Parts: sequence; structure tokens; C-alpha cells
Amino acid sequence: MQDTPGDGTGPGLLSVDQRTLLVCCFILAAAMGQMNFTGDQVLRILAKDEKELSLLRDLEGLKPQKVDFWRGPARPSLPVDMRVPFSELRDVKAYLDSHGLAYNIMIKDIQVLLDEEREAMAKSRRLERSTSSFSYSSYHTLDEIYSWIDNLVTEYSDIVSKIHIGNSFENRSILVLKFSTGGSQRPAIWIDTGIHSREWITHATGIWIAKKIVSEYGKDCILTDTLKAMDIFIELVTNPDGFAFTHSMNRLWRKNKSSRPGIFCIGVDLNRNWKSGFGGNGSNNNPCSETYRGPFPQSEPEVAAIVDFITVHGNFKALISIHSYSQMLMYPYGHSLEPVLNQKELYDLAQEAVKALRKVNGIEYIFGSISTTLYVASGITVDWAYDMGIKYAFSFELRDTGRYGFLLPASQIVPTAQETWMAIRTIMKHTLNHPY
Repeated sequence: MQDTPGDGTGPGLLSVDQRTLLVCCFILAAAMGQMNFTGDQVLRILAKDEKELSLLRDLEGLKPQKVDFWRGPARPSLPVDMRVPFSELRDVKAYLDSHGLAYNIMIKDIQVLLDEEREAMAKSRRLERSTSSFSYSSYHTLDEIYSWIDNLVTEYSDIVSKIHIGNSFENRSILVLKFSTGGSQRPAIWIDTGIHSREWITHATGIWIAKKIVSEYGKDCILTDTLKAMDIFIELVTNPDGFAFTHSMNRLWRKNKSSRPGIFCIGVDLNRNWKSGFGGNGSNNNPCSETYRGPFPQSEPEVAAIVDFITVHGNFKALISIHSYSQMLMYPYGHSLEPVLNQKELYDLAQEAVKALRKVNGIEYIFGSISTTLYVASGITVDWAYDMGIKYAFSFELRDTGRYGFLLPASQIVPTAQETWMAIRTIMKHTLNHPY
């Protein structure tokens, strides 16, 4: 469609004006705090073959920091979701059209969802203050979560304690909850959430699960038996700097906040910074990439803190790292297509866990190894855990499959947590009954 003649603007000038307006909006938003995503869209492309996937991968190179893949180009059977800023929509859609790449608009205006999310949080916060309560069906800030941790530890001091395992790049505390009925260096299960800061549903799910553990001990036989023999550790905010930044400035921030002299772009993808397969396919050496792996393995304090803690402990039997979105349950390897030694056991356990999850709300998950189910990804948590001898290493991708993506409405927090808990409970039971 051509621009309306007679107003003194042509297509070129209109594009410049749009960009100028967006720059002004960005500056204003920065001054006010939150970045504005008005007009940004999430497009979904179903690539027919490897050639079309390659064309989509080229987009990241053509539009560095402009095209944000929410679900990257992996294989023809999986859709590709990407956020495109309003200022780039015309060019990106023209690129897709010129190469015959059909697309659907999954989210028409991201800012609409962000405004709804912010309004819901404000309403919930007012209610919490008036009732002196904590809502498990709402999203919360870092300070609110850390305050909740302190309250939980105070209220259930007989079963849960707080451990400070390190500090982030910006010197925020990295905290872990330890659920234990006594003893030292017992076999243990590790759960982490929020390594990618924009995946708010993971933090909320972790909080609900932590409350579930203290509430159901002595009532749920599987949980009770597990805690009589093992400890459970939960790291609710694995990336505190990034998470704080999603609340203060950029809701869609993924990485941590580390910076280095002479490098303009900040942040490392903490789930590409682990030693196993570091630097391989599925990670990026460009600091401006969303999957930037960092300068060397465990360069980031957030990763190093976990590595040190788990290594010194020395008796973890299961590790569960929770992400969103796509509705998947996966196991190693991510950096290699080679099956792990106990691949059949992990496959069968994943199948059983997904079945337990589905019984709660009817939500379907797919499952398998990371490299064959999702994509090849190097330097990731669960590969490191498995190579460290943690036999039961799993990664969740929670709700949904793209309708909301990383902006899952708070109304879905509790249902998501309930079904995820049943899958985790299944993995816990297997870990307890199959000691090694």
C-alpha cells in the first residue's frame, strides 16, 4: 500500500520520521524507567526445509539486536517465533515476503500485554498490602521474592533454610532454599528457575513449589519419603541482575548484566556459559547476541556460584532446570546428538513425568533429548550436570506454545505450577527409588 500523496512525505521520509519518533519514545521510556514496546509484534514462521531455516538464521546477522528470536530456527517441524520492533516490521516482513516465507502474527502489539501485566501486578500489590498476604497467582519483583523467602524460612524453620551461595555481577545476593529434615551431605535434588530473566512463569512456579513442599511434608507420601532420605535445594532467582532489569527497564531482557571493557553490548546468556560443550553449536561468540556464551566457561559469577556449590556438596542425584516456553521436558545432551548412556531410562522417566503433568489440566508436553527435541545448544546447565555425574538431569520448558510466549498471564501461574509439580514429583520418586 502506498503512502497518501499531497502531505509532503514519501516512503523514505516516513520511515525516517517513524524511526525518529521511536528513538524519542525510547528516550522518554528510559527516563521514566520501562522500555516501551508499542507496535512490536511476534511473528511465527513455519519453515518448510533447511533452506528456509537458513534464511531465518541470516536475519539475526542482518538485523543484529533488532530481531529477537523467542523460539529460534531449529528444525522444520518446530515453529520459529521472533519479536520484531515496530521500526523494523516493514523491512522484516518485506524480507520474509521476498523469500516466500509465510508468517502469522502471534502477538499484534506487545505493549498491550505488558500494560495488562503491569496493571495486574499493581492491583495484586495493593491487595497484598491491605491483607498482609502473598499472592501465589501473581508475579513479583526481586525484592518481594527475597522478602517472601525470609518469611518462609522464619515460618517453616524446622524444614527450610536460606543459603547465600554468592553474589551476582551487580553484587546482588544469590540465594538458595534448602529443604531438609536433618543430616549432612545427604543425597540431594537441585531445582533452579529464572536463569533467563524474562521467563517470569518459572520464578512464580518455583515459589509455588517451595510453598507446596513445606505445606505437604508429612501429608504427601512421596514428598515425605523423599525428604526423609534426601535434601531439596531450590534457587528461585538464578539471574537476579537480569530479573531486576526486567522489572526496572526491559521486560524482555534474557541475559545477565555483566559488562567488559571495550565491549558495547552487555550480558551473557547464562545457559551457554557452562563447561560442557562450551563454544559449540547453538551458542554465539557475538556479545550482542541473545545467546552470547561469554569469554570462557563459568566466566559469570551466577554460573560459578552454582558450580562451586554443587561441586563442593558432591552428592546431588538429580538436577532440574526450569525454563519457558514451549511445553517440553528434556534431558541431555544439548551440545551433541549422541545419546547419553542411560538414554532409555531418561526417556521412560520423561514420558512418565509428562503423563503425570497431563493428568492435572490436560496440557500436552513433548519430551526427548534437548538436541533432538528442541535444538542443539552448547554450554548448558543440564549437560554440565550430567557430565558431573548427576544422572537425572532435566530441563523444562513451561507454558505456553506461543500465544503469549514469555508474557504468560498471571492467571496461568497456579495451573502451570500444579502440573509442573506433578512432573517434578515423578522425577523425585524415581530418583529416590533408584539410588546410585
